[in-house]
Amino acid sequence: MIIRRERAEDVDAIYPLVAKAFYGHPHSDGSEPAIIKRLRKAGALSLALVAEEYDMPVGHVAFSPVGFADGTEGWYGVGPLAVHPDYQGKGIGTALMLGGLELLRDTGANGAILVGDPGFYHRFGFRSEPQITHMGVPAENLLALPFEGELPKGEVAFHKAFFGEI
Repeated sequence: MIIRRERAEDVDAIYPLVAKAFYGHPHSDGSEPAIIKRLRKAGALSLALVAEEYDMPVGHVAFSPVGFADGTEGWYGVGPLAVHPDYQGKGIGTALMLGGLELLRDTGANGAILVGDPGFYHRFGFRSEPQITHMGVPAENLLALPFEGELPKGEVAFHKAFFGEI
């Protein structure tokens, strides 16, 4: 398996891959491929990585800028993170996350934030931080990983592509 930056020739394969990865997932509304399309269209897909096996994408992770009520900058939202069902449970999601977080750190990012399962994301250092909120998201599922500087305070604003806008 190879973890690498997404390339133009991957784009058409990514949407069905993400759709299959989230199909039937209890916390998915099926919008994940559309979120990636809207992030790409808005120029807000700051970093996208692909897991490749046998010359085909089998996993994908997206990173996009976020804002905070206190004006903190340099943070990125993680997601969607997707692995094709036939390849789940083989460490591909972990490899994508570790690779993406390393690249974010290398570019001087201050931190990463996501909405997800603490059981999966705690292994990377993500934690619920009481001073960071997002309307409608339970505190235990809003997870932050600071790299540098002060921890932001207040409401986090994910890119509007996550909400069907663009």
